[in-house]
Amino acid sequence: MRQIQLSISNTRSKGFSSVPTIIGSFWSIIIFLTLLFNSQNSFSQEQKQDSVKRPKIGLVLSGGGAKGFAHIGVLKVLEEAGIKIDYIGGTSMGAVIGGLYASGYNGSQIDSIFKQTNFDELINDYIPRSSKNFYGKKNDELYAIVLPFSNFRVGIPEALSKGMYNYNLLSSLTRNVRHVRDFNKLPTPFLCIATNIETGEEVLLNKGNLVQAMMASSAFPSLFTPVEIDGNLLVDGGVVNNYPIKEVRNLGADIIIGVDVQDDLLKRKNLKNATRILVQITNLQSIDKMKSKIKDTDIYVKPDIRDFGVISFDKGEEIIRKGEEATFAVYEKIKSLVTEDNFYKKPKLKVATDTIEIQKINSDKLDNYTKEYINGKLRFKPGSTITYEDLKTGINNLNATQNFSTISYCLQPNGKQDDLDLVLKENPTQTYLKLGLHYDGLYKSGILLNLTHKKTFLKNDVTSLDIILGDNFRYDLNYYVENGFNISFGFRSRLNQFNRNVTTSISNLSTAPNVNLINVDFLDLTNQAYFQTIFVQKFLMGGGFEYKYLKIDSPTLSNAENIIDKSNYLSVFGYLKYDSFDSKSFPNSGLYFSSDLQTYLASSDYTNQFKPFSIAKAEVAFAKTLFRKATVKIGADAGFNIGSDSVPFFDFILGGYGYNKVNNFNYFYGYDFLSIAGNSYIKSDITLDYEIFKKNHVNFSANFANLGNDIFTTVDWISMPKYSGYALGYGLETIIGPIEVKQSWSPEMSKSFTWFSIGFQF
Repeated sequence: MRQIQLSISNTRSKGFSSVPTIIGSFWSIIIFLTLLFNSQNSFSQEQKQDSVKRPKIGLVLSGGGAKGFAHIGVLKVLEEAGIKIDYIGGTSMGAVIGGLYASGYNGSQIDSIFKQTNFDELINDYIPRSSKNFYGKKNDELYAIVLPFSNFRVGIPEALSKGMYNYNLLSSLTRNVRHVRDFNKLPTPFLCIATNIETGEEVLLNKGNLVQAMMASSAFPSLFTPVEIDGNLLVDGGVVNNYPIKEVRNLGADIIIGVDVQDDLLKRKNLKNATRILVQITNLQSIDKMKSKIKDTDIYVKPDIRDFGVISFDKGEEIIRKGEEATFAVYEKIKSLVTEDNFYKKPKLKVATDTIEIQKINSDKLDNYTKEYINGKLRFKPGSTITYEDLKTGINNLNATQNFSTISYCLQPNGKQDDLDLVLKENPTQTYLKLGLHYDGLYKSGILLNLTHKKTFLKNDVTSLDIILGDNFRYDLNYYVENGFNISFGFRSRLNQFNRNVTTSISNLSTAPNVNLINVDFLDLTNQAYFQTIFVQKFLMGGGFEYKYLKIDSPTLSNAENIIDKSNYLSVFGYLKYDSFDSKSFPNSGLYFSSDLQTYLASSDYTNQFKPFSIAKAEVAFAKTLFRKATVKIGADAGFNIGSDSVPFFDFILGGYGYNKVNNFNYFYGYDFLSIAGNSYIKSDITLDYEIFKKNHVNFSANFANLGNDIFTTVDWISMPKYSGYALGYGLETIIGPIEVKQSWSPEMSKSFTWFSIGFQF
């Protein structure tokens, strides 16, 4: 101030000519003071805004199985209100939905994800049929019950599901954050709770593999197998802490919004199944703890979902709506947390590409399985560029073997590529007892007892023995060593026998010239040694040697021994197969192809007519969904004799339905079992199937064929079909396999046939 006064005094002494300078200096001072005042005022306003910062909001999501769908409805309303979630913690289903939200998805995206998820497949740990090798497809379509068997004692499975369907799904969904190992560094900081099943202690999961953490927190006992993390065996966190409010506050939350979807304690009249009893046991402690936790919750959301259960996954949309309604009930409290300045709209997550470049495949050395075996199952090698679908297929292939009690994986960054870290725990159970039931019109009734043992002699091997007791004793012994992309090999011995009126072509035609059908006792003992490999990662290609003993006799013949044939046959064979049907009995999609060439080299020649000859045959079929539950399956197959026709016992013999096909026997609607034959044939068929309600099918089938001796030597095989037949059927998918009834007829026949087939075919 003194300096300003001095300046003015000095100016006056210089006279009028200095007035402009004085005025300029005056206005400079005014501007300077104004700027200084405004900056101080602005600084004080910033200080004021800092002192009233938006409170940090934490979201707590409880467990409750399918009831947890309500969390999705809550998230959608919170976003509508403009709430920004700063921290999120959950247990069980709350951990799954919370983990997805924390990884970047918004409520609407999570809603879409859950609506597209098949929860029947998730609970049952669905393994696509395409993930099983040809050996696995055959065996998995025989047995109704599979039980662990050790020290001559039958056990029970550890759990219904290993959870691999869920693991694969969550891995793909969280691909954007696949390299994050600290959950505080997720788009929204996250934690979840699990239970150490050995100690009963609570385990806080906020680091490591996000998918594995979500899986551990939601591993409901007996439904999903426990998850091992850092040496701890973990199950559902709802056992010890179903509402982690304290843990979320410790992250830094000022305000807690809590969503409670757990069950209240049920009365005895409602405790009518194992699931509800297990949930009740889990809730005994958590419900009492919830009383104090509710008091600590700033905004408490309790959806009215009493009418739904923990496995009410088919009611997802209704449960989501209940979550929305409960949140709107406290909407005013929620809106009070939001101002115009801090209204937040969570954007849709832009999901990263599903292409992965795999640099290395890392896994611990296994006792019973080689690295070649593992890579062969994955169907990709180090240095491959794959998609998440390819990764899921590979993991499903490993899971389908049933050789591993635990399978988990994560993708580690390696420059611009990824390393696949596989954790495989070999199944300690190496022996299984399997059971099956079947009835058809050819083999009649049968009870199947199977004993399967792994690592009998070598790594990667499996030994399986089927004993079939019933109207016709049979057996099937298999020993197989699978070596992935390398050559696999095996040995098979099987006995088939039946008694039936069949075409005279199964005998020497000169023996019974005046009849069309003959009653025979048929016995076929076949032993094969074979090798095979995967060709272009899809086709099974193989070949080998076969020894066959064939005995056919008939009590209706007049000769002394009633024997038609009693010979040994030695042959070599080769085959190429492809099978992508999603179901053997009622396929909705897929393609099947098979071609075989077998050359019979020598015989003990009971009939004294044997000359070396070959048989070639091929079959192709495809299935496609037409609309909704309607599918069509179209197929064609053909076969012919090359060289001599000296052995009629290996002719193509058609007729009947529902039996296990051996040699050159095949189905044909409209004709009785094995009633028409020839050394060459061509056949086409079509089936229209409609699933009228879940696992119940009605279908209509038609087939047409030209069949006879040497039909391909002329153009007759492309003429109008000589044989035709139709069938109207009903099928039911059950635990023992399909149960089918078909009414069949042919315009060439004077009568129709009704066929029953019960259970998997063997």
